[in-house]
Amino acid sequence: MAYKNEKLHEEKVFKDPVHRYVHVRDRVIWDLIATSEFQRLRRIRQLGTTYLTFHGAEHSRFNHSLGVYEIVRRILFNFQDRPHWDESDRLLSLCAALLHDLGHGPFSHSFEKIFNLDHEVFTQRILTGNTEINKVLERVEPGFSQKVADVIAKTSEKKLVVSLISSQIDADRMDYLQRDAYYTGVSYGHFDMERILRVMRPMDDQVAIKQSGMHAVEDYIMSRYQMYWQVYFHPVTRSAEVILTKILHRAKELYGKGYSFKLKPLHFISFFKEDVSLEDYLKLDESIVYYYFQLWQEESDEILADLCERFMNRRLFKYVEFNPHLQIREWMELHKLFQQAGIEPNYYLEVDSSSDLPYDFYRPGEEEERLPINLIMPGGELKELSRNSDIVEAISGKKRTDHKLYYPDDLLEACTDKELKKRIYEILHGQGGHVRAE
Repeated sequence: MAYKNEKLHEEKVFKDPVHRYVHVRDRVIWDLIATSEFQRLRRIRQLGTTYLTFHGAEHSRFNHSLGVYEIVRRILFNFQDRPHWDESDRLLSLCAALLHDLGHGPFSHSFEKIFNLDHEVFTQRILTGNTEINKVLERVEPGFSQKVADVIAKTSEKKLVVSLISSQIDADRMDYLQRDAYYTGVSYGHFDMERILRVMRPMDDQVAIKQSGMHAVEDYIMSRYQMYWQVYFHPVTRSAEVILTKILHRAKELYGKGYSFKLKPLHFISFFKEDVSLEDYLKLDESIVYYYFQLWQEESDEILADLCERFMNRRLFKYVEFNPHLQIREWMELHKLFQQAGIEPNYYLEVDSSSDLPYDFYRPGEEEERLPINLIMPGGELKELSRNSDIVEAISGKKRTDHKLYYPDDLLEACTDKELKKRIYEILHGQGGHVRAE
């Protein structure tokens, strides 16, 4: 039997708190899960610093990747024998679902910002490079690894397959909303996924939804909206991320200046040089990062040591509402006042902005094409979701942005210049009224 069609002697299952079971029967999928590159995802949290806000958020990208695979497996079971679905795309869809997050690094977005990285580029490199993953995929057929890479990169001609893992209603979002809600202990991310899977239908270039399932889709979109503002953009989580970013920035700056670290940061050197090999990238996971942060608390550089101590012991920055676009004068004054107080503003004063567009549809001339969610009406015609749903229309195309200023209140309290401290607090309290940290 050809490898691509080979089945395990008996079905394997992973016990899962969200989907109850993740079912694996294909030899290819089982072999991919066993590779070192996929097992590495166990050592990378799905939600980065969120565990410092919601203590249950310790789940990994390994958990999530299995969940996305399971959702796509269920979708394709329902697609069997339906028009527009090509059963020969089944294994391609399952592999792309399983491997879509393969290139994420530790604390993905912070690392990407500081070291000019892109996890999607590394996903491509892992899939097509000299890796265990590549060897498994190439056993399916020559060039199969590139086909999987093209689906994940959204450049594949198989638009329907792409939409299963990357669209406004896809398996990726359906898993992370439920999984993140489960592990953070919130109720916002719950929606009737089983209903959505039952009313999904394959079309030429994307999945569409039967009109009878519209209310389940409304619930899904509102769940996503709530999760972003209540969990993903939580200001305490963002505070931890600000400190994390500052640690990496400081370490990189010190290395560039020839600073002599007590422990040479071997795992970070190629990142500091912004010349990261695939081998170096795969060696760095969150356990390694924590090891360095733990030791850097003892560094002679006071800023690096202080920031690492804050991160490791959850002594986070406080925050106030602050819009840098409207309050540029206050921002510049704060910068000078912090310098006068002996608090380095480049590391202890930061405005962080969060924004989200909960649902949108393509408008000609826009930079990014966002395929709409289409409903299949009783007569068979397609109708864009917001034209049939008052709830979705109310939030469609509306981008919400939130700005907060983060600072170390304990360092301000320790300032001995009373007039200086008073002026700083006047500016801070004048913007958001109430200073917060939780």
